[in-house]
Amino acid sequence: MGKVIALANQKGGVGKTTSAINLAASLAVLEKKVLLIDADPQANATSGTGFDLRNIKTSIYECLVDDVNPKDIILHSEIKGLDLIPSHIDLVGAEIEMLNMPNREKTLKAVIEKVKDDYDFIFIDCSPSLGLITVNALSAADSVIIPVQCEYFALEGLGKLLNTVKIIQTRLNPELQIEGFLLTMYDARLRLSNQVVEEVKKHFQQMVFETIIQRNIKLSEAPSYGKPVILYDAASTGSANYINLARELLQKNNMTSIDYEHKIVEN
Repeated sequence: MGKVIALANQKGGVGKTTSAINLAASLAVLEKKVLLIDADPQANATSGTGFDLRNIKTSIYECLVDDVNPKDIILHSEIKGLDLIPSHIDLVGAEIEMLNMPNREKTLKAVIEKVKDDYDFIFIDCSPSLGLITVNALSAADSVIIPVQCEYFALEGLGKLLNTVKIIQTRLNPELQIEGFLLTMYDARLRLSNQVVEEVKKHFQQMVFETIIQRNIKLSEAPSYGKPVILYDAASTGSANYINLARELLQKNNMTSIDYEHKIVEN
């Protein structure tokens, strides 16, 4: 049975979708079966995995609103073992349509249950908001990864997100855990980046991933080619960062026995 991990932060531009795509792709390269669910109406995870949004006829929207079986709409990516449930701009209206549904906060959980046994990991790329779809994602998830940008306003709004997580744990999903805080867009040359790293590690200690995602031009370029960075430039720093993160996640979940020569490499 697959582990369901949501990537959430109501602050936009923190590397959430980039992390969802590239962590999922890296785990697939490490021979895990991975499903990426694009739960953001902007559908960046869909286009960033190589699919033309103009060709998407059925998406997560239909699964949530019309009870379409997710197995019927799963797309297979260029990377063996990485599948996608796409998103669509229609998802914007889903929150309104779901308002009168019974158990509206657990609609996505019911969708995921139908495919959970087919994968090792299921990632949910959430929209930058704390609306009903994000609440659905957190209600369905076993854990949440919180990307934190190494910038001045990084910690702003984290309290609100953590409060939402606490409410979900209390009322909807007592099993929900924080998988970890992921530091992104790190630039070692900037004193500010180092200060944010220190601050986050001081506040959250062991809950912070050891792997830090560095600023990397290849990471920025890859989505415009519809590719995870490991396909766009496997030798790039961004690719190495996400492979390291994937290995750290596997180690954290006791899902690997990595040979000495395959241990986590230094960035």
